[in-house]
Amino acid sequence: MSPLLYYALPALGSYVMLSILFLRRPRLLHTPWVPAFCPRLGAHRGGSGERLESTMEAMENSMAQRADLLELDCQLTRDGVVVVSHDENLSRQSGVNRDVGSLDFEVSFAPAPHRTQRSSTRASWRHAPCSPQELPLYKEELEVYFSPGHFAHGSDRHMVRLEDVFQRFPRTPMSVEVKGENEKLIHEVASLVRHFDRNEITIWASEKSSVMKKCKAANPEMPFAFTISRAVWLLLLYYLGLLPFIPIPERFFMCFLPTIINRERPMG
Repeated sequence: MSPLLYYALPALGSYVMLSILFLRRPRLLHTPWVPAFCPRLGAHRGGSGERLESTMEAMENSMAQRADLLELDCQLTRDGVVVVSHDENLSRQSGVNRDVGSLDFEVSFAPAPHRTQRSSTRASWRHAPCSPQELPLYKEELEVYFSPGHFAHGSDRHMVRLEDVFQRFPRTPMSVEVKGENEKLIHEVASLVRHFDRNEITIWASEKSSVMKKCKAANPEMPFAFTISRAVWLLLLYYLGLLPFIPIPERFFMCFLPTIINRERPMG
């Protein structure tokens, strides 16, 4: 046996044993984190499987189905209002080829932004529809993202403010995803979370690490989820045996179930 192998094999064996030990008993190296909540049933896009996505009606229905986390996506309107919308462009949701950021929020059926008024405690989504000059209504039906060929319907077709959602569900855990590097949007979300005292029960979410970095800087008290690159890095560390030795600041990992990932879309 060469001198290199004489020392390398015991070192490798010790490394593997330590890795397995600390993987099974991570508290030997890391201080356990006690979560403020343990979600079991999350409502994707506020409950898009049964009602029109991201509407107050969908969220009310999700709560009735005992969901314990609302997964939301946010955009910023031209007049600086944070609204719950998955897409920046409204073509899929409303059939209108306009970006959310190019339109003002319709103020005739909702309270004024949080900077000027705090009187309402419920979203008024049953009021009259928006005017054509403001945010358009959602389509009467939308295809369910995780169930191709199936469509959700609902009587509520209005886009809702994030502030209204926070007012309506003050202690419901939520995940707020920011898709683009819109610093104004990030800071508005961070400000709303602080105002409603939701730092521990509102999760930063984004697919991009560059966006997540800005989110954490805007409100470092909020827990945050894995980005795509961080999830890949986590998997790599696991297979290299290094995972037990690396601290993980992320508190949540969000992913579709394998049955949804493997589901094929209809051809045509």
